[in-house]
Amino acid sequence: MDLSKYKNLRFFVPNLNSLACKCVALTVIALVLRAVFLPRFCSFRGIEPNNSFAFNKPFRIYSEFHSRNSKFLEVPQIVWGLNNQKIALARACLTARLLNRTLLMPSLSASLFYKEIDKLEPISFHKVFQFEKFNSLCKGFVQLARHSEISNRSNVFELQKGTGRRWTIEKDLDQLRQLSSNHYDDYEVIRITGKNPFLWHDHWPVEDYSTVFQCLVLVEDISRQADKVISKIRQIGLQENHNISTGYVAVHMRIEKDWMIHCKKMQQRSNISEICSSKDEIMERVTNIVGLKKPVAIYIAVADNLLEDKTLLSGWNEGLLPFTKKKLGVVELYEKQPYLIQSAIDYEVCLRSNVFVGNSFSTFSSLVVLDRTQKMINIGVGKLCGIDVMWPSYAYNLLGKSKGPRPWATNMSDSSLNAVSYGTNHISCL
Repeated sequence: MDLSKYKNLRFFVPNLNSLACKCVALTVIALVLRAVFLPRFCSFRGIEPNNSFAFNKPFRIYSEFHSRNSKFLEVPQIVWGLNNQKIALARACLTARLLNRTLLMPSLSASLFYKEIDKLEPISFHKVFQFEKFNSLCKGFVQLARHSEISNRSNVFELQKGTGRRWTIEKDLDQLRQLSSNHYDDYEVIRITGKNPFLWHDHWPVEDYSTVFQCLVLVEDISRQADKVISKIRQIGLQENHNISTGYVAVHMRIEKDWMIHCKKMQQRSNISEICSSKDEIMERVTNIVGLKKPVAIYIAVADNLLEDKTLLSGWNEGLLPFTKKKLGVVELYEKQPYLIQSAIDYEVCLRSNVFVGNSFSTFSSLVVLDRTQKMINIGVGKLCGIDVMWPSYAYNLLGKSKGPRPWATNMSDSSLNAVSYGTNHISCL
């Protein structure tokens, strides 16, 4: 760079022959050069002023965020299960926020294929979640845009996301830092290609993911379907036992054949024995929840089409009235919907339950608990665990008091979403 244009700095120092004045002049020049060369992203929180990232801190940059409506980020189709897709979506939103861009409304996946990507059935975001509501709730934090808002579709910078073990979290952060620089401001769209955002490196704390999740409001049709299921649980429960509570317990029973294969492999790799649970173990631990008022309806949330055990309703102790979709008469309500919507209905039913019991290594269960924890925090609840709190949750794969499940609340101070995304046997309960 030609430094001659800074020669006028001498105007400010009347006598450069003195040592003190020379020091002042050098300091002024250094400050000017710093202002010119230092990338603007260094003013964000979570990045040190010396251009290096604070890897030991939550990567937070949000206090001065202002989305540029004319600059966009585009990501690959979001795939896998409902809650994997929610995490992927949130990670894409937070990446867009880091780049000071608006995320182009991504395509979700209605069907569930893990390896055959070409068979994934796309579904628009606004068919599942309320688009305008999202932008209203997340205003000032993250924003979504429609593809029709792009003015020049040829003004795109395409980036292949790094992969493999050599693509470290440090390299990923450095790549994002480069995308934040002025060099890329000329591009209306940055398009990231390659792997599903769920598999991108995680640079954000739990509370930032939770902020995005709170903006995801189901479209009214899906919410009404969940209303029907909940109404059936209460209605049929009262028919079977007039003394039953109007509330219900939702048990996310992971005993499907695909889960049992997966969890046994996880136990072998991780050397953790508290991942898989049998039907009998789950029933026993639900029975032993300390302080649970009986009789009570039990809604069994399970992927029926992947279930080999057809005896879910048998073996429950007195006072626990179990209900499957078939017993409730809502099988048709679910079957007419694609996989993603079925999962969204079940998620809502579990979320609104009086008591939730799940598996701490299931992403579905973990996000339900995160959502319930956040709702309690929002209304100022201090105590987050135990049967006497507003929305208690438990992990049946972990043994608690009196041979019951362990009380469970999400640790909202975690510096990453790893425990929610991949599971943990270290669950928080304050």
